[in-house]
Amino acid sequence: MDNMKNAAIIPLSGRIDSANASETEAKLTAELPADGNVPVTIDMEKLEYISSAGLRLILRVKKSHPSLSVINVSPEVYDIFEMTGFTEMMEVRKAYRTVSVEGCEVIGEGANGKVYRIDGDNVVKTYKNADALSEIMHEREVARLALILGVPTAISYDVVRVGNSYGSVFELLNAKSFSKILANEPDRFDWCVSEYVGMLKTIHAITVPEGKLPCAKQKILSAAGRLVGVLPDGLGEKLKKMVEDIPESDGMIHGDYHTKNIVLAGDEVLVIDMDTLSVGHPIFDLVQMYNAYAGYSISDPEIVLRFQGYDAATAHRFWHASLAKYLETTDEKKVAEVENKVRCLSYAYLLDRAIRHNDTDSPEYKLWRERLLALLPSVDSLVFECSGGEETAPDPDALDVEATNENLPTVVDFVNSRVEATDCSPKAMMQIELAVEEIFVNIANYAYAPEIGRATVRVSVTDDPLTVTITFIDRGVPYDPLKRSDPDVTLSAEERAIGGLGIFMTKKVMDDVTYEYKDGQNVLTLKKRL
Repeated sequence: MDNMKNAAIIPLSGRIDSANASETEAKLTAELPADGNVPVTIDMEKLEYISSAGLRLILRVKKSHPSLSVINVSPEVYDIFEMTGFTEMMEVRKAYRTVSVEGCEVIGEGANGKVYRIDGDNVVKTYKNADALSEIMHEREVARLALILGVPTAISYDVVRVGNSYGSVFELLNAKSFSKILANEPDRFDWCVSEYVGMLKTIHAITVPEGKLPCAKQKILSAAGRLVGVLPDGLGEKLKKMVEDIPESDGMIHGDYHTKNIVLAGDEVLVIDMDTLSVGHPIFDLVQMYNAYAGYSISDPEIVLRFQGYDAATAHRFWHASLAKYLETTDEKKVAEVENKVRCLSYAYLLDRAIRHNDTDSPEYKLWRERLLALLPSVDSLVFECSGGEETAPDPDALDVEATNENLPTVVDFVNSRVEATDCSPKAMMQIELAVEEIFVNIANYAYAPEIGRATVRVSVTDDPLTVTITFIDRGVPYDPLKRSDPDVTLSAEERAIGGLGIFMTKKVMDDVTYEYKDGQNVLTLKKRL
């Protein structure tokens, strides 16, 4: 038995079956600590087989030492643990294959790790934390959520050992980061800005179900609170109050959005490094963007070159062009106004980080503090309009709701209220209601499953001929229901497949049904001549 921080690590090898279970149990019991509160880890790296007799042995150890964990389990033995429910009762860790990243190209880098290309089809994300399994599982979970909600991203299909830590393996065919494109293909600068901002707007437009992601505001608010006693003349209190006044939001925030974390895989743009996802106001993403392009390298422009792969001038130009495009304005005064708000929070974040890392003697710290103190007197709010500089009134002919079956009556009433004004026939009204129910229920049940997302229903009426158009928009999994073959309605009940009638009936009662996937959204349009 080895001792590590008072934990007992006991190896098992070979086979454990009915023939040797008693003998194995006796040896194992002799090595168990007398104190049942001492953590026990059984290392099964060399265990080839386990039967029900061996499982009963493990169960008895679990009862006497509740903190039991099992590590380095082969895939075959893990399957037995999983099918018998043992993975639900205790921590069971698989044995992971080993991957080397020595000499591999770095295609992405974030706050918590690096992404390496290990062959033509696959990349591996390594983690700075030596015990990264919990981080990997968290990132897998939030990446699945992001994909369901409409963010094009890659999901890990394997976990491996990389040196003394772990890595996530992704399939990213011919992927290259936007950093590499900007460094090697300067003529694609405008294309990169357009795609980069378009993806950011897609992320920010997503409403995240309550409780699924942490709140970005809390981290910045904590930092501002710690600066209250650091900044002079009441400026710390002013900063904290401005952060408190940033409105709460359930919009998605990436949290580490820079050009190394946006990749072009084939002809598809993807976001990677999803472990920093949160919810909040868009300024929280802009803060980390500014830091990546200017804040961290405030006293040493070479930092940008080392990290992003292109020079500081390109970084500053990319940041400015991206901010202007995000705000949808060419008004330099407007861009500068918002940038000053972003810089306030950026410097505050960096100052707090330096203080927590006992790095207050650095030239960067002095510059961050100097510029924050210069900015704060002239900035009275950290809130800004996210597009165009003009408030847009709600569309009276559009309804935005959570895509749940419980909201079906609300959707039907909304559509009926618009259609009734046309004085259409009861038959047409019934057909429209039937189609609305079939489409909305389909979105509610399948678009975001198992999560909950939102749907927009828009109604318009045009003349000559009098026609009602109903458009359903969601950011769920891309799906074209019109590609599904119509059911054979001539078959007997015994021969019929269950399902498929909803879209079939919709096509029958509507005059036109079209689908497109655009800007990360499913758009299904129904038209009915009245």
